[in-house]
Amino acid sequence: MNIKEVAKLAKVSTATVSRTINGSDKVTPETAERVRRAIETLKFYPNTNARALGSGRSSLYGLIISDITNPFFPELVKSFEDIAVQYGQEVLIANTNYDPHRMELCVSRMLQRKVDGVAIMTSEIADHLIDEFNSRRIPLAFLDTATPQKGISNILVDYTAGVDAAVDHLTSLGHKAISFISGPMSLTSARIRKRAFINIMKRNGIRLDPHFIEEGNHRTDGGHEAMLRLLDNKVHPTAVLASNDLTAIGAMGAIFERGLRIPDDISIIGFDDIELSAYTQPALTTVRLSRQEIAKMAFRALYNTNQSSTIKGAEYTIQPTLIVRKSTGPRPVGRH
Repeated sequence: MNIKEVAKLAKVSTATVSRTINGSDKVTPETAERVRRAIETLKFYPNTNARALGSGRSSLYGLIISDITNPFFPELVKSFEDIAVQYGQEVLIANTNYDPHRMELCVSRMLQRKVDGVAIMTSEIADHLIDEFNSRRIPLAFLDTATPQKGISNILVDYTAGVDAAVDHLTSLGHKAISFISGPMSLTSARIRKRAFINIMKRNGIRLDPHFIEEGNHRTDGGHEAMLRLLDNKVHPTAVLASNDLTAIGAMGAIFERGLRIPDDISIIGFDDIELSAYTQPALTTVRLSRQEIAKMAFRALYNTNQSSTIKGAEYTIQPTLIVRKSTGPRPVGRH
């Protein structure tokens, strides 16, 4: 099978087939779809190495994530890959597990494969690694941690709005003894969420007991241990806001272990709205952070920069939304 047969079936020129394979924006979406159908029908597999040599492009994007075991990230990967497939691109996925050494290895793999751009959906990348990409003119899209400039875009999550909505929901139910379980303070996003919580509590005139803030690790075991520490205090909270859904799910386990009920004794809110959160018992109230939107914006940033080397990196904003389910309820009678 060769490119001429694909062109014949799609009723286009061989140049149009090549442009479609290389992701050129000079091909209309309708024509590109016709070419892709012809490629699929004929089971034509382009030589990606030859394509990269001929065009200077690998049609390969890198996607670096922190923790593949956190359902937030596979959902993000799926959304990013779905969009990439529509544009005839491939995705090289790397998982750092919050380990700086693994991050070095991930970056090395990306450079060896000559990726056309990298979406860095984690916050632990060192400056010298960013410089490596910049020196090769490889565009980057970050989640929360970058200042837009040439070749660098940033997807900014309005964590403050999300935390604000969660706290407003709890205070509307009469809660004032509200705890927060943060993520690890080594992560920028965790620090932002914690700072937002403290500021919003102050703004609402709610006294914040220093014992009501605990640090987790953005995993279920961290949420479980942090919740046990909160329950060991002389006074425990009537409501808890967790930095992500896995933390909230771990905290729910600790609450049940102590013989307490959700939300009768303690209300709890997560952050992310992973698919599992709708099926916990009770279903978890959470702040939704759309993985589809993050993936779409990250891909758009990389793709647009690849189309023109003069485009300055952009900043895109994600607005979280509160999803109210069954894990939050009125403050228990007799509690303040």
